[in-house]
Amino acid sequence: MKLMGRRALVTGADSGIGQAIAREFAREGANVVVHYHEDETGAEQTAVQVRSFGRRAVVIRHDLARPAEAGDLFKASVAALGAIDILVNCAGVSTTTDRSLDMTLADFQRTLDINLTSPWVLCQAAARHMGDSWQEGDNAQGGVIINITSVHEVIPSWGGAAYDASKAGLRNVTRNLARELAGKRIRVNNIAPGFIATPMNQETLEDAGEMEKSLAHIPLARVGHPDEVAHVAVFLASGDASYVTGSSYFVDGGLMQMMGEGA
Repeated sequence: MKLMGRRALVTGADSGIGQAIAREFAREGANVVVHYHEDETGAEQTAVQVRSFGRRAVVIRHDLARPAEAGDLFKASVAALGAIDILVNCAGVSTTTDRSLDMTLADFQRTLDINLTSPWVLCQAAARHMGDSWQEGDNAQGGVIINITSVHEVIPSWGGAAYDASKAGLRNVTRNLARELAGKRIRVNNIAPGFIATPMNQETLEDAGEMEKSLAHIPLARVGHPDEVAHVAVFLASGDASYVTGSSYFVDGGLMQMMGEGA
C-alpha cells in the first residue's frame, strides 16, 4: 500500500472528486478526515467507504466561506488523527453568470473565499504543522499538499471570471509554496481536472446538446470520472512522486491540447 499509516485531510469529500480521493487514499492505507459543508449524508457515505478498507474516518463540518475560521478545521483534523501528513484542498464552488460583468461583488468574493482564501489558510496551517512535526528518519516521506484547481486555471470560461481567477490563484499559490517549503520536505502540487462527471457538472451531463458541444473539444471524446483524478492524487501523495513538486497535472482527456481550436 502506497499510503500506509498516512493521515489525510480532504476537503469537499462528501461527493465527486473529493469523495473519490478519500476512498482511494483509504484503499492505499491512509486514515482520512472527511470534510463537508452541507451534504452530511454524502460525507457519512464517504466515511463508510473509508472504513470498509479498515481505515479510520473522521467526519468534520466546516463552512469554507469563512476563511478566518478555516484554520479551526485543520486544528480539529490534527486533534482527530494525531497529525496530518497530507492536505487535499478539493472543496469548491462554481459561480457563473451570463456575463462576468453581471456577477455581484458578494458572489465574486464568496467564490474566492471558498476556492482560494480558505485553501490558502489551510495550506499555511498544514505547512506549519508538517514543518514542525517532520524529523529525520521519522515520517521520511515528508508532508504533501495537493490543490485541486481546474483547466480553467488557464482556459477562460464565459461568465466565469470569479471561478477562473480563484483557480489560477490557487495554481500560483501551489508554485510559490513548492519553492518555499521544499526545504521542509513538503511537496506541493496541483491537479487541474477537465470535464469530470461530478455534481458540479450535473446540468451539462443531463443536456444532450451541451454534452455534444463539450465533447467536441475533448480528444478522448468522453467525460472523465472522479476515480481518474483520484488515482493521480494517490500518485502525488505517495513516495512514487518523491521528486515532484510545483507541478500542475491536467486530467482532462486532452482538452488543453485543443486551446487553439476554440476550446
